[in-house]
Amino acid sequence: MIEAQHMQTDMRTILDSQKQALLAELPVSREVRLDRLTRAIDLLVDHKDALIDAIRQDYGQRTEEVTLVADLVPSVQALKHARKNVKKWMKAERRNPTFPLGVLGTKATVEYRPKGVIGIIGPWNFPLNLIFAPLAGALAAGNRVMIKPSEHVPVASALIQRLIALYFQPEEVAVFTGGIDVSERFVKLPLDHIFYTGSGAVGRLVMKAAAENLTPVTLELGGKSPTIILPDQDIPQAAQVIASAKMANAGQICVAPDYVFVPRTKVADLTLSLLAAADKFYPEGGEVAYTEIINAQQKQRLERYIADATAKGATVATPESYGGPRQDNILPLHIVTGADDSMMVMQEEIFGPILPLLPYDHIDEVIDYITARPRPLATYMMGRGVEGKTVQDKVLSGGMAYDEFLLHVGQEDLPFGGTGGSGMGNYHGIDGFRTFSHAMAVFKRGPFDILGLLQGRPPFGGRFKAYIKQELRK
Repeated sequence: MIEAQHMQTDMRTILDSQKQALLAELPVSREVRLDRLTRAIDLLVDHKDALIDAIRQDYGQRTEEVTLVADLVPSVQALKHARKNVKKWMKAERRNPTFPLGVLGTKATVEYRPKGVIGIIGPWNFPLNLIFAPLAGALAAGNRVMIKPSEHVPVASALIQRLIALYFQPEEVAVFTGGIDVSERFVKLPLDHIFYTGSGAVGRLVMKAAAENLTPVTLELGGKSPTIILPDQDIPQAAQVIASAKMANAGQICVAPDYVFVPRTKVADLTLSLLAAADKFYPEGGEVAYTEIINAQQKQRLERYIADATAKGATVATPESYGGPRQDNILPLHIVTGADDSMMVMQEEIFGPILPLLPYDHIDEVIDYITARPRPLATYMMGRGVEGKTVQDKVLSGGMAYDEFLLHVGQEDLPFGGTGGSGMGNYHGIDGFRTFSHAMAVFKRGPFDILGLLQGRPPFGGRFKAYIKQELRK
């Protein structure tokens, strides 16, 4: 209890020091922002081997390539993109004053100012990327930052804490590690913005706690992201891309394909093609190793989904290279056919290597199914048939991608974020900069007393009444 109270006091002390330091620093110069972004890049590049090893220890088994592609490279790309563009982003935007103010010398602009202290709550599935990508936007916007990494990756979280302390002063960026008790205290702080990545259930708790301080939030959640195989799509080709995406990080990705709609006559072909692709990518004894499920509890959750689907009549198939149940946290691709809404795999975000296949006869069935449920974080389409445009027009989704998975998330010049049940708010690139900025309106009246000329002060003259009458015409 004393330790928990000390942690709360320490977090509040750091928060206060960051707020005071920001106020003393305003306006935050471009040089200062560039320096902080560069230090964050140096941190990741100089210590990449240690970071890769720390994540491997937390997972038990996760290849260097996965951590490089999914965590380190996109983090550095986000920071470099911000460093390259921050000068342009910082420029005040000219806006048009209401006529006739503009012609009489009035100026209207928007200045993007720091919000203050940003709280970033990171998840365990990408413990670097989902901290350093939002950090790029927060630092580019001139903010101070407090970070709470996930307790489910304790080795990586402790290393991030040590490295941040080496590269940043605590009044610039600070990291707090620990369990749920630390997270609960963190979200109750009077931060100026909270950025959270994780489950919808926890996202609701974050938003509720933030409301006590009227703290705005960005929630990057998940949900069930559908894949739609259009009638013109080659099935073996689609299977290669889908299997690769679903097995990336063992399916523990918020934008992983959660389930697949496939033309009814092609279900069997897709099942065989997916299993063949999984055998190709992860052959028994091959060079590329599976990523482990993060812990035994998560593996047990996924095994419950499989058992529940089987008990309710679904068929579950695994690749030939899979040798059966194992003692570690390895789980191969499981293809589920005959799934229905009574099964857990169709009720919960799977977040693992289980892939239900749903047959369809007409694209309208697909659209009706998706739109009757919480909005997905991503919608994927394989093929370029006219049905794809229909889906794009009718389905509300955080993002949409054709013929490829996951890569849309790494585009720094595209916003990334959910809608409805999959989250709120965007980040990446300029959208992240603006998420962590306050758009401050600046109005400068010209040399003329416009209201006086319009007789727009009491007792209001004829010119003012004529002006009002003109503006209210249809």
